[in-house]
Amino acid sequence: NSYQKTYDQTSKLRKDIKSVNTEQQRAVYNPNRMQVKALLNLKLIREQGADKALLISATGTGKTFLAAFDVQKFGAKKMLFVVHRKTIALKAMETFERLFGKKRSYGIFSGSKKDISSDFIFATVQTICKPENYQKFSPEHFDYIIMDETHRAGASSYNPIFEYFSPLFLLGMTATPERTDGHDIFKKFDHNIAHEIRLHDAMSENMLTPFHYFGISDLEVDGENRDDLESFNKLTSDVRIDHIIKYIKFYGTDIEITRGLIFCSSIEECNFLSNAFNMRGFRTIALSGTNSEDERSEAIRQLESDNLDLKLDYIFTVDIFNEGIDIPTLNQIVMLRPTQSAIIFVQQLGRGLRKCDGKSYLTVIDFIGNYQSNYLVPVALYGDTSYSKDTLRKLMASGSSLIPGSSTINFDKITADRIYQSIDQANLQTMKELKKDYFALKYKLGFMPKMVDFLNHGYRDPQLYIKKSRSFYNFVLGQESDLPKISVEEKDLLELFSKEINNAKRVVETELLNQLIQSKKITLENITANLKTKYGIIFSKQTILSAVDNLNGSFVTKRENKKTLSYQEIHKFNNVSIDASGFQLGNTLKAAMKNPVFKEFLMDNIKYALQIYKQSFDQKSFMDGFLLYQKYSRKDVFRILNCSVNPNPQSVGGYFISEDLTNCPIFVTYHKSDDISETTKYEDRFINSSLLQWMSKSRRTLNSPDVKAILNTKGNLRLPLFIKKRKSKKDDEFYYMGELSPVLNSVEETTMKSDEDSKVSVVKLNFEVTPAVEETIFNYITSR
Repeated sequence: NSYQKTYDQTSKLRKDIKSVNTEQQRAVYNPNRMQVKALLNLKLIREQGADKALLISATGTGKTFLAAFDVQKFGAKKMLFVVHRKTIALKAMETFERLFGKKRSYGIFSGSKKDISSDFIFATVQTICKPENYQKFSPEHFDYIIMDETHRAGASSYNPIFEYFSPLFLLGMTATPERTDGHDIFKKFDHNIAHEIRLHDAMSENMLTPFHYFGISDLEVDGENRDDLESFNKLTSDVRIDHIIKYIKFYGTDIEITRGLIFCSSIEECNFLSNAFNMRGFRTIALSGTNSEDERSEAIRQLESDNLDLKLDYIFTVDIFNEGIDIPTLNQIVMLRPTQSAIIFVQQLGRGLRKCDGKSYLTVIDFIGNYQSNYLVPVALYGDTSYSKDTLRKLMASGSSLIPGSSTINFDKITADRIYQSIDQANLQTMKELKKDYFALKYKLGFMPKMVDFLNHGYRDPQLYIKKSRSFYNFVLGQESDLPKISVEEKDLLELFSKEINNAKRVVETELLNQLIQSKKITLENITANLKTKYGIIFSKQTILSAVDNLNGSFVTKRENKKTLSYQEIHKFNNVSIDASGFQLGNTLKAAMKNPVFKEFLMDNIKYALQIYKQSFDQKSFMDGFLLYQKYSRKDVFRILNCSVNPNPQSVGGYFISEDLTNCPIFVTYHKSDDISETTKYEDRFINSSLLQWMSKSRRTLNSPDVKAILNTKGNLRLPLFIKKRKSKKDDEFYYMGELSPVLNSVEETTMKSDEDSKVSVVKLNFEVTPAVEETIFNYITSR
């Protein structure tokens, strides 16, 4: 009775609101802020002589109304709207009727119904793509054509429409233009993008329903996590079904009435689970690609029904409903399949984000197993496409704080650990994936992308291309057959700048290089003043001279004929020279800059580094060269500390005291691997956010020179702290956590086990950490 009462009240509320809204809509239609921007861009595109454009807009942001507004502004007499389902055609026709009223006539061109006389025709691609159908119209019959879900335009069924018709203007609309099948959708619209609003932009604009996401460990039996859910028997076991039902009931919906969509891995699983739910008292149906459009429409009608005798609780689905359906009242989405594509994840999430009268939020329940692709979950949820592991970890640690609006993201502990593990183990710079993203951006732009284009368009972090190929030029050379080659010395010079200098870890080299290229010659006072103006920091003369050495290749080393030599020794680089009047470009770089290809890639690399550093720079978190909670390799650390040559890694270990006794960076791998030697299993751990327990290298006593230097009571030795969560072959960077000072009354000489099962001496002490570690990074580092 309580359920029926709530149901009746909610249904009445929805009808009342809908009635009021309908009266308001009849009175006036005004474009929203996104639509106003897009309409202006479309006008400008046409004024520049273009006859086609592409609109990229998330589901639920009013693409159809926008198209109708533009058709109205264009003054189209004859319009064709092409979709891939009849139900969508009917809804689009309804939208245009609302806006145009009786000023135009409207008709459907789908299946057996083929209206050719109406002003505005709404057609399914399956029908109009046939010659006997599209030839019912002359090529110039329509002055405005709209192609909905344009990312499908690579399919052969769309080609006749592009090739046969010659409208005065062609508008493509899609939420996901990126393709994995090699088709260049952007080229079909001459790379004219009317407007782009992705999911998170739409959420920021309050255009979509907020969502509450819950990442749940997929299956737990008798306290044991079952990771292998590939077999059908495990996917459909009674225990798993009970586990699913437990959580969909626990997290529920915004009201007591559930209208849910459940995405499955296979048709067999889909059918079995639907039957199992029905046997447990639910009303559900299973749908797949084998079901007709009428069957799908009827299922949606029942899911949205206010009649309890007809209403469905859930639709189980596989391979369909990722896109092209409209179920505004949908208030719960359940994911029972591994996330193998961030695009598909967002498409499925988008099914429930359309606003609806009486719906306050969408519940999303994601059952996550132990899959290698779990790192794609934060990629999709947070809308981050940089594929930077550091960024993904920070997003996970941020919880809901970086999600726009009132939406929330929640993971149980097992699920969070699985995702962190997936991030750690994932190879995010495979040549296949790098090529895919490179050409996706090239298709969008219509020309060879540069590093800054990846930043400006929110694509993969271009530093990944450098990590893979040592320079962006090297990578592009493998993709573009017409790219001119450069000399071996110029190639090595680009590698030096790309990998060792312009990686946005220290900005002094990049700024000095950029200013020298622009001004030819500058003084120490010039560069110091310019840096202070831009960053509010006075960099020392020693730091600027260190930057010059690095620009000349003397800091970093490489293998050459089995010897370790600096770049400068191998090539005799003279990139920056110094005399009494200041700094100027050296002969090596002067000569290289005469090559336009070298210059283009170097300037792009410089712009990238300056833009990245500017994005991450915060004067409040800048501590004498380092930015709090940014990541640095050991090599970066020693460069920023003005070392003349990068120390041999075997000499560094957990800490390294400089020759002049001015600094000693401390490196901690927080969670030690079981397979490391006994004498490196140091008991380093946070006691709290301001106190770190730490151990010296083994076989040290209170009288060891390095220990005495660290315990220097005069405080002349700088002790910056760098921590990585765990050892990883694919990630050699540490978070800068702040500065350390020893707590002298905590120092004790003790012992630790050696590999020979004997005892060796070690010094244990506590360090005070300044500033205290922020909560999110503290929780991320300390959690196992």
